[in-house]
Amino acid sequence: MISIIAAIGKNRELGLKNGLVFHIKEDMKFFKETTTGHPILMGKKTLESIGRPLPNRKNYVASFSTEELPEGVTPVNDLHAFLKEHQDDSEELFICGGATIYRESLPYAKHLYLTEIDASAEADVYFPEFDKKKYTKKIIKKGSENDLNYVFAKYTLK
Repeated sequence: MISIIAAIGKNRELGLKNGLVFHIKEDMKFFKETTTGHPILMGKKTLESIGRPLPNRKNYVASFSTEELPEGVTPVNDLHAFLKEHQDDSEELFICGGATIYRESLPYAKHLYLTEIDASAEADVYFPEFDKKKYTKKIIKKGSENDLNYVFAKYTLK
């Protein structure tokens, strides 16, 4: 099963200059707790922004480039074939960004774990638009940090 995990602002802001727009410790903790022990897929730029493969997870990186990836990373050259292959797996595979990977993965995802931040910010990368009517939304937790109010929400495809 494919799930997407992201933190987004009011206007679906994700990132700016290959970094996150919002820095919320509880969001990082939620991400770690939710994805640890599961395979994750990200784009090459996202891997570069993190700086290393994430521990305790099988790291897949979608890249058209033939450049070598760091040790501990499995390359994915055909994103759609990979997503089709894993969409019915019993194990949850988490899509971790960036924007292109989110957009291309959205049709395959059964769950969206979104940290919805009640703020706007300058961004150059946005989460793709999606039809919220096609999902059931469950609030996992509400919080506030650094004058930012947020909710951890899980959207499940109906």
